[in-house]
Amino acid sequence: MGEFFANPENWAAIGFVVFVALVGKRAWVFITGWLDGRTAEIKMRLDEATKLREEARALVASYERKRRDAEKEAEEIVAQAQEEATHMAEAAATALEALVKRRQQSAMDRITQTEAKALKEVRDTAIDVAVRTAHRLIATELDENKANQMVDEAINELDKKLH
Repeated sequence: MGEFFANPENWAAIGFVVFVALVGKRAWVFITGWLDGRTAEIKMRLDEATKLREEARALVASYERKRRDAEKEAEEIVAQAQEEATHMAEAAATALEALVKRRQQSAMDRITQTEAKALKEVRDTAIDVAVRTAHRLIATELDENKANQMVDEAINELDKKLH
């Protein structure tokens, strides 16, 4: 063993091993610390990414619910508008029908009035013609005796007609 320590190469090897042991321990601590820090940083970023992904999913779900609610509300608005349009159309049809009936009744009233007026004019004309004709007949064909007899008969019938 004496030769072992006498050889400078062995001392160089021992020095190298001691150097590696001293520096290697510190390097090992430094490298493992750096790797542990890097691992913790990566884990923190992964946790944050997972948290952000969950928040994004929650937001997507929220917006999806809002979209469905908005679609439902839009459908309800359309249905209500259609219902109102139907009611308005029915009301307009009813109002139009009532207007037509009123105008028809008004036209019928005017026709009735015109008929009554025409009938009155015809009657008046007929009475006028009858009176003129009677006047001519009386003037041309009635003698005085016959006229007196007719007046007496009319006076006698007057009593019957008044009671």
